[in-house]
Amino acid sequence: MENSEMTKTLLAAKKQKGLSFADLEKLLERDEIWIAAVIYRQASASEEEATKLIDALGLGRAYVEELTKFPVKGLGPVVPTDPLVYRFYEIMQVYGMPIKEVIQEKFGDGIMSAIDFTLDVEKEEDPKGDRVKVIMSGKFLPYKKW
Repeated sequence: MENSEMTKTLLAAKKQKGLSFADLEKLLERDEIWIAAVIYRQASASEEEATKLIDALGLGRAYVEELTKFPVKGLGPVVPTDPLVYRFYEIMQVYGMPIKEVIQEKFGDGIMSAIDFTLDVEKEEDPKGDRVKVIMSGKFLPYKKW
């Protein structure tokens, strides 16, 4: 089964059941962003996690095996075309180097892990229009000298 076909099936089942990612977070006891990454095949689930997800979505057991496979990550266009996803690309174009400089000034020469990493999305009420708050937290990994 192609990932895009599988993702469409999972999202359609989620919609049919009237479930939000926050609902799935409560059922699986995993973060909603991580669950979305599993559905979009950017993360793999354990057999137990996949079973809980598939049961919640009312789908067959064949999906459990697929969700436990190690995915190929980051596939897609080099420049994203979806406007919301593109804005993150645009943010990195504009603020990527400034963020890098500030991180390295505070921590030294290294990177922020995308493996030992969490991501949260919060809604901030604002009278001028609600705001999206994205919180990324990754372990700092200094470059090794040898």
